[in-house]
Amino acid sequence: MSKGVELKNPNLKHMSSDYLYHLTINVSNTVDTSDIQQQFGDVKVVCMGGTSSRMRDLALYLRNVLGNSDTSKPIDLAEAGHRYALFKEGPVLLASHGVGSSTASVVLHELLKLLKYAKCQDPVIIRIGTCGGVGVAPGTVVVTKNAFNGYLRNEHEIPILGKRVVRPAYFPEQVIQDILKHGNRTEDGFDTIIANTMSTDCFYEGQGRIDGAVCEYDDAAKLEFLKECHKLGIRNIEMEATMLSSLTLQAGVKAADICVTIVNRLNGDQVEITPDTKKSLRTATFSNCRQIYSGIAWKMKE
Repeated sequence: MSKGVELKNPNLKHMSSDYLYHLTINVSNTVDTSDIQQQFGDVKVVCMGGTSSRMRDLALYLRNVLGNSDTSKPIDLAEAGHRYALFKEGPVLLASHGVGSSTASVVLHELLKLLKYAKCQDPVIIRIGTCGGVGVAPGTVVVTKNAFNGYLRNEHEIPILGKRVVRPAYFPEQVIQDILKHGNRTEDGFDTIIANTMSTDCFYEGQGRIDGAVCEYDDAAKLEFLKECHKLGIRNIEMEATMLSSLTLQAGVKAADICVTIVNRLNGDQVEITPDTKKSLRTATFSNCRQIYSGIAWKMKE
């Protein structure tokens, strides 16, 4: 049975209006959201990615998948805010989130509220991006099962009102299996695997890199750390998975984190790929997203 988004925030019931500041979307009347429903009520899938250009490219890519003959430039619905990009192609909403959990959490909170006000039914949030691999070849697409933080704990921690709050960090098994079922195709020329992900607050020291501006450990210590990650089933490192999993679990909304590896960190830290290779890796991610969309296309019939 389809259900809408019911957020765990009783304070929202007392708000007569709600301005989603970073998306520049004004919910002028939280009791009667018919205007928001008309614009966003058909959304079934929300795709999130780091940059606005990546989301714009994905919007154009999805037009072909959805059979949309529109040739106009995708409209950035959040352009006035100068922070995030927001595009809509049929029942798919696409939003940029910047780099790291802090910026991604801002837009995710507002997207979740938008889904609530629009009365979307059983939406799925899918983050796509690039990452560093741990013992897997560049081009491997990793679908996250459990998200580990920088302490190698399978949890997300956040300071709230001066206290350390810890929440679970994993993604729904059924969504993972659906993604693998429809996204793992031999003819695409790349592997799609299910694995654990480490999500850090820092790109350099937090991920054990030795090529940052500051580093107080050597290459041997770095490799020892990465091998410990590998023993925990971690096959990629990025910066958003723990937050995404824990926040969507709290909100009761299904989600997934899918990243294509662009370097095997066991072999080095620097990303040394040609523009053509980078383009092919991006195509791999888009192709996986297309397959994911087809895998949940049954939702369009509801």
